[in-house]
This record gives sequence, C-alpha cells and structure tokens, in this order.
Amino acid sequence: MAVSSPMDRLQALENIEKDIATVLQTAGQALTELGKDKPANKQVEAHVNQFKQTLANVETELAKQINYLTQVSTGQAHEGSSYNSQKTLQMAMHRLDHTKRLVNELENTRSKHMQVWQQSQLQKQQPMMQ
Repeated sequence: MAVSSPMDRLQALENIEKDIATVLQTAGQALTELGKDKPANKQVEAHVNQFKQTLANVETELAKQINYLTQVSTGQAHEGSSYNSQKTLQMAMHRLDHTKRLVNELENTRSKHMQVWQQSQLQKQQPMMQ
C-alpha cells in the first residue's frame, strides 16, 4: 500500500461515500425502469451493470481502508503512526515497574535474612564471652 497522508485517506473515504450514493441511485433507476409498464431492457441492463461495477469498486476501496485500519490497530509498522512505538514504550514501562517491585522484594528479604543472621551471630558470641 502506498504511503498516503491523512488528507488522502479522507479524500478516499469521500470518494467511497460518493460511490455508495451512486450505487443507491443506479439501483433506484433500475427499479424505476422495471416498474414501468414496458421497461426498456437495455436501460435496465445498463443500470444494473453500472450498479455492479460501482458496488465492486466500493467493496475494493473499503477493503483497502479496513486493511489499513487493521494494520494500525495491531501495531504493525505503517506510515505516520506512533502507535507501535507508544505501545512498546508502555510495555517497557510496565516491565520496569515490575522489575523494580521484584528488586524491592529481594532487598526486603535480604534485609530480613541479614537481621536473622546477625542475631544468630550475636547469640553464638554470647556463650563464648561468658
């Protein structure tokens, strides 16, 4: 997919919207022609063919837009977005916080064991002093 600006994307969506209006208009024209007492088959076929062609174009262009949005929402690299970088940074910050908590817990455990060890050393030295 070619790199395009947000304005290009908005223009593409406007074009899709216009094509949808054309689809509805040609469908209405085909039904109007069919509703006549003596419908002109060539007119009906022309409206139906235009309907099919425009509808196929709408489907193709919408699929392109949906594909782009899928890339954006899954964090894959794409033009003009910082989502992936932001998500990576956020995850790194969470890992950092978790690591800090674990280090603090280890420090607390070490301090408790040091206190117990020091007390046991003092107790061992007291009988020797007596």
